[in-house]
Amino acid sequence: MFQSESSAEAITAAVSVGPALLNSYADLPPRFYTDTVPSPVGGPRLIKFNSSLAAELGLRTDLDAATLVAVFSGNRLIVGSRPIAMAYAGHQFGNFVPQLGDGRAILLGEVMDVKGRRRDLQLKGSGPTVYSRSGDGRAALGPVLREYVVSEAMHALGLPTTRALAAVTTGDIVMREGALPGAIVTRVAASHIRVGTFQYFAARGDTEGVRLLADYVIARHYPHVATLANPYLELLRHVVQRQARLVAGWMGIGFIHGVMNTDNMTVSGETIDFGPCAFMDEYDPTTVFSSIDRRGRYAYGNQPAAAQWNLARFAETLLPCIDADTDRAVQQATSVIEEFSREFGDQWLSVMRRKLGLFTEEEGDGALIQGLLDAMQRDHSDFTLTFRRLCAAAESEAEQVGLDAQWVSQWRTRMAREPQATSEHAAFMRLVNPAFIPRNHRIEAAIVAAVEDENFAPFEELTQVLSRPYEEQTAFADFAKPPQPDERVLQTFCGT
Repeated sequence: MFQSESSAEAITAAVSVGPALLNSYADLPPRFYTDTVPSPVGGPRLIKFNSSLAAELGLRTDLDAATLVAVFSGNRLIVGSRPIAMAYAGHQFGNFVPQLGDGRAILLGEVMDVKGRRRDLQLKGSGPTVYSRSGDGRAALGPVLREYVVSEAMHALGLPTTRALAAVTTGDIVMREGALPGAIVTRVAASHIRVGTFQYFAARGDTEGVRLLADYVIARHYPHVATLANPYLELLRHVVQRQARLVAGWMGIGFIHGVMNTDNMTVSGETIDFGPCAFMDEYDPTTVFSSIDRRGRYAYGNQPAAAQWNLARFAETLLPCIDADTDRAVQQATSVIEEFSREFGDQWLSVMRRKLGLFTEEEGDGALIQGLLDAMQRDHSDFTLTFRRLCAAAESEAEQVGLDAQWVSQWRTRMAREPQATSEHAAFMRLVNPAFIPRNHRIEAAIVAAVEDENFAPFEELTQVLSRPYEEQTAFADFAKPPQPDERVLQTFCGT
């Protein structure tokens, strides 16, 4: 078992936080992971415990702060936990790395939530593993707060995402560009299996490993395909469909993942890894925030193509499972990958129709939507505010949208052909066009306050506002505003 020299001594009797953890992934062969105990930290302190998520997971919400700190810092294990670091590979900005793995994350185990869904509990920033590649395995406070804020905001916005159960400071210092306070976030996911997990075995010619992993994923996420004629081809099709829906959802809220490598694409269809992610202010499909994306590979408008590329790499790993005849396998897999464009296009149209208050489908809707986006780009319009203002404009023709008058006229003409009353359109639109998103400058301000002044009030306030993104919240109206020129955040960082 991989551990620091003092780990075994520091981790004392396990704590009960509800039913004992399960370990179905750890029941797979040892080459899938490495047993790894979290490294203890010196003086942990609780920043945030997500009690509503804990209740959803069937965990106890009455534990005292000292116990919560001990568990979510990794200083004490949970009853039933068999902690492991998962092995995976991945294409990073198009370059294949045959071994990556959990370099600063440890899977504690799984719970069955109150709806009967199996979900992972993982500590991120909990110390080195065999996959750390000379890193310290730790996380700085800023990236932990960013992951907590954005992942919970994504959930409130209605998109599939990993979630944040807890955040703690460690009392220890991590060295990055300078000395920074350390922290750990507890991440919850349907699973942490990635396209890169499949690539890890395929790169080693381990067809049995690929098949075992595929069977596990089918049983855990897509059990209904197990009895179909070609379950592995259907697995590919279902992952394609989920990713198409996910990326269309991202596009609908102006989200830019920032690092869409194959090791950051889950086969469950959840958003994962919130390092250099950001939300657009002014609409521009070429927008890039990530400091490491120097050529715009993962720019806002490139995300659909990046997803399809990643899915093609996933298909390559499954070829021996799909058909023993390689040519037939390639033909079948290619056909499924080509379905992504149509599936994404349909999903994107559906998302954008809803944002414009359209219940029905007409052939010219795509041109109407593109006309709006072109006008927004030309006028440097704020993505989120523009769509929110359209909600009010759906109720009153006197409402000023700040858009090209010709386009507004076309939109109103199209809306007039809908069978619903205008009040219904406006109410519907307010359910899909958020007033509040995790504005980059707001996140940065919360991080600066926490890191420099140990002031977590801005973080608390921001998470509170973002938990109700579709409500007006007049008391927090300033949180809906885009940044002033001197507040703009032009680059975001991976945080490793």
